[in-house]
Amino acid sequence: MKENQPYRLIISGGGTGGHVFPAIAIASAFKSRFPNSDILFVGAEGRMEMTRVPEAGYRIIGLWISGLQRKITFSNLMFPFKLLSSYLKAKAIVAEFKPHAVIGTGGYASGPIMLAASRLKIPSLVQEQNSYAGLTNKRLARHATKICVAYPNMDKYFPASKLVVTGNPVRSDLLDLKTKRNEALKYFVFSEKERTLLIIGGSLGAKTINESILSGLDKLIDARVQVVWQTGKIYYDTIKLKTADKDLRRIRIYDFIKQMDLAYAVSDAVISRSGALAISELCIAGKPAIFVPSPNVAEDHQTKNAMALVNEGAAIMIRNSEARRQLVDEALKLIYDQQQSDRLSKNIHALGKPNAAEDIVNEIEKLVACN
Repeated sequence: MKENQPYRLIISGGGTGGHVFPAIAIASAFKSRFPNSDILFVGAEGRMEMTRVPEAGYRIIGLWISGLQRKITFSNLMFPFKLLSSYLKAKAIVAEFKPHAVIGTGGYASGPIMLAASRLKIPSLVQEQNSYAGLTNKRLARHATKICVAYPNMDKYFPASKLVVTGNPVRSDLLDLKTKRNEALKYFVFSEKERTLLIIGGSLGAKTINESILSGLDKLIDARVQVVWQTGKIYYDTIKLKTADKDLRRIRIYDFIKQMDLAYAVSDAVISRSGALAISELCIAGKPAIFVPSPNVAEDHQTKNAMALVNEGAAIMIRNSEARRQLVDEALKLIYDQQQSDRLSKNIHALGKPNAAEDIVNEIEKLVACN
């Protein structure tokens, strides 16, 4: 392959940050290696990728597609029509753009675009973030040319001959956080003399984590802990209303944090859900973490994700049902226990795969070279 070659890629994935941000990381790594490449994203109309992808500097086309609900709804009745409409539009996009390869990172829109690529004989790659494979990716496996995964033993979901263990790609701006500490302190207007807690519940927010922090916020304030708190868009207004009478001089509340590199750089400890992306980012950041796994996921895979780190002495886990009672107290213990913080930081950092995006681009390069 030639660096000045205008290679064309279609990348599809979205619905949540766990699908969107790995897709952007892959695009950025490919663009870095092949600056003249042309990258087009395909997402689902109305989902977060339609905002986040343009913010990252890439074009995106939306499909009229959504997932099935667990109960009978009008949206479910429309699903067959949405699927057909999206597939026809996806096929037209692939035929017009003529990509050298198509990449899917999961989410509703990946299905139609990856199926269209298969029908049009375009090489394709699936990137699965979790230890428990998502429904879309499992269905796409037989059509994909290559499948990049973050965990070993994924042949229970995918054909072993197609698998490559690469880890999950993360944003390149997380790879050198130590140099950003002073910038982060200025950005959040924080003191270097106080300890800082970062609270993230995923891109959509986490109700239990938010309620747990609310109930213990006075303890954090009294302990003079600086807090960066991502609530998620749907909880933001409620949280702001319920904290209106609090002393928020050391508390920064956001619906969504765009400068996550600075949020990690300024933090001394992190509270988080244990989705695949969150874990991958924390491994790279090397931050001591308390995970509160979401109970609302397939096969309870967030608990399995968290326990994989707990068993390596690399994190603390608090169950969702125990968070309201324990979370803030455990966070205070951790943030002021330098010995434990250092141990967790060292162990979680050792599990990181900083070259994941580059390794995935290596696999894409092989596909493109054969096309």
